[in-house]
Amino acid sequence: MTDPIRTDLTDGILTITLDRPDALNAFNRDMMEAMIAAFDRADADDAVRAVIVTGTGERAYCAGADLSGGAKTFDYAKGSRWTGQSPVGADGEVDYDHPGIRDGGGQLSLRIFQCRKPVIGAINGAAVGVGVTMTLPMDFRLAADTARFGFVFARRGIVPEAASSWFLPRLVGISTALDWAYSGRLVPAAEAQAAGLVRSVHTQADLLPAARALAHELTAHAAPVSIALTRQMMWRMLGAASPMEAHRLDSRLVWSRGQSGDAREGVQSFIDKRPAAYPDRVSTDLPHFTPWLDDLSW
Repeated sequence: MTDPIRTDLTDGILTITLDRPDALNAFNRDMMEAMIAAFDRADADDAVRAVIVTGTGERAYCAGADLSGGAKTFDYAKGSRWTGQSPVGADGEVDYDHPGIRDGGGQLSLRIFQCRKPVIGAINGAAVGVGVTMTLPMDFRLAADTARFGFVFARRGIVPEAASSWFLPRLVGISTALDWAYSGRLVPAAEAQAAGLVRSVHTQADLLPAARALAHELTAHAAPVSIALTRQMMWRMLGAASPMEAHRLDSRLVWSRGQSGDAREGVQSFIDKRPAAYPDRVSTDLPHFTPWLDDLSW
C-alpha cells in the first residue's frame, strides 16, 4: 500500500506532504491515521521546531473526502469508515457517544489543535471540504495564488465538520463563515486573505520557501517550551469565559517558568548580548499542572 503522506525533517522543520496525487490528495482513513501519527512524532521529537503541511502537485492541496464509496460515502450506520465500528445497537438505538460516531476530520483537527509546535499550512491548490477544515487549527495558512477554498458541505447534503463551526467564525467572523458555508462556493486565495483566513499569497514556486522562512522566523530565537505553552494558551483562551481564566493561567505559568533553566538563560543571554541556548525540552519539561494539553479525549 502506498503511503498517503510523505514526511521530511530538515533544519528543525517537519514537512508533511499529502501524497495521493491521482486522487487530488483526497482524505481517507489511512491519511487521517498517518497525519495523526506525524503530529505525534512532531510533539515527541525535540528536533522538530515547527510543522509545515502541504500537498503534492499544483491542482489540489486536498480535494476533500474520498468519495470513491459513492452515494453512501457519509452513511456510517453499518460501521464508521474511521473506526470500522457501528454505533447502532441490536435494538436499533443509536449510541451518540460511541466512537463510531466520531468524525475523522475532527479527530485530525483536534490533534493539530493539541500540537506543541507551530503549524503552518502551505496550501498549494484547491482545499475543499475536510481539505480546508483541517487547516483551521493551524497557526498560519499561506496559499498559492491558484488556491481555492470550499466549505462545500451543504452542497453534499451534510454539515461542516472537523470542528470548523468552532474554528472558522473565530478566524473570519460569523458573517463570512456563514456566507462561505451556506453557499459552498469556491473562495479565491485573494478573498481568503482579505477575510483573514490566509496570511499571504505566493506563486507556486515561492510558496514552500515562504512557509519555511516563516517557520524559521517564528522559532529561531524562542524557547521551545515557551512556544509550546504560548500556542496552547492563545488557542485555549479563545473559548474562555473571562480574562480571569487567562490571568490564573498566566500567573501559574510565569511563576513556574520563572524558575526554569530557560528563563535564566533567556535573561543571561540578553545581558551577555549573545544567542540563547535554551536547555529545556518540550518532550520532558512542560509544567505538570497543564493537563489541558491532553484533555480532548472522546
